[in-house]
Amino acid sequence: MKSEKFAAARINYALISYLCSDLKRRIVRLTPFFAALLLASCTEKKQEHIVTPWGEVLDSVEVAEGFDLHEIQQGGELILATVSGPQTYYDYHGKHLGTQFLLVQRLADKLGVKVRVEVCRDSVELIKQLAENEIDIVAWPTPGHLEVKSTKPILAEELKAWYKPEMVAEVQQEETRQLSVQRVKRRVFSPMLDKNGGIISHYDHYFQQYSQLIRWDWRLMAAQCYQESTFDPKAVSFAGAKGLMQIMPATADLLGLPRDKMYDPEQNIAAAAKYLGQLEGKLSDIKNRVERTNFVLASYNGGLHHIRDAMALAQRDGKNPHLWRDVSEYVLKLASPQYYNDPIVKHGYMRGSETVDYVAKIRQRHQGYMGVKTPHMGFHPSQPRKAEKRKSKYDI
Repeated sequence: MKSEKFAAARINYALISYLCSDLKRRIVRLTPFFAALLLASCTEKKQEHIVTPWGEVLDSVEVAEGFDLHEIQQGGELILATVSGPQTYYDYHGKHLGTQFLLVQRLADKLGVKVRVEVCRDSVELIKQLAENEIDIVAWPTPGHLEVKSTKPILAEELKAWYKPEMVAEVQQEETRQLSVQRVKRRVFSPMLDKNGGIISHYDHYFQQYSQLIRWDWRLMAAQCYQESTFDPKAVSFAGAKGLMQIMPATADLLGLPRDKMYDPEQNIAAAAKYLGQLEGKLSDIKNRVERTNFVLASYNGGLHHIRDAMALAQRDGKNPHLWRDVSEYVLKLASPQYYNDPIVKHGYMRGSETVDYVAKIRQRHQGYMGVKTPHMGFHPSQPRKAEKRKSKYDI
């Protein structure tokens, strides 16, 4: 009986110690006084005697002061602080990339946890995060330079034993492979199903139906679909985007598109139209409809937040933030540290060349589709026709 009580006391103490550590990390809504009182009660000396309810003094036990490796694994999350940039961390079509991030992702995979990224503006903010906030590891701009908080010695030892300098080149090669392969695995390449018959794709009726909801020319949606998937309903990108309009799973969740229906042509097109409509609403400050459409397409490809950053930079430099010709210049510049580190920029580095090319190719293809008949608007050639010579009443 005595040994059973002893074992139970150790289990209870371990549970209390873990809960206290978890509270230290997660408590955010308590009043300052109560929070300080609770945290103080959870912070113990490194060595402590445990007295059982029946008065027996157990051996000294070491109490962890920080939220170290064991607690990280229990919580299932490793928090990384870094800055935006191609060598550190950036988002590319919903996939997280960057040399430093990929290194930490490898470590997290070994530990069996996910990575949550806190993006800082500069190294000064990184230092502050390391000293004050509840992050686990800092990735400095130099590849391979990772630092663990001093309150996490077990995690630091794990990193030291795991890391090898050659890993930097390995993850860089991995990233290059991902960026150099086709973004979408394509199985269909024809830009038009039946040029002579005026049929763009098997899905023209869906484009006609759902484009009406957002007052778009259905042929523009068709041109965008070709750019996304070449009309392949089973297309999938390296980042996990799926279907005709290449919708990311997380975006599908927000749009109400079930993940098991992402390859369904009608539901995929309907969800894309809904998303385009949402982007239209968020860019309603751009009054010119043609210009707004350019910005919507760019946001669909590169992310609305990055496009807003480029608009802010254009406005700062005296350019028109509602004119795509002006803003596209800054979309390209967001690949340069001079611009993505600017205080105006809120969302960091962007591979903007693809987005600018994306808009241009869709616009060009749309012009090529303009000669296609539609059930609602009749025949619209790509170039205005000259007025026909009026017949005389004597002409046969």
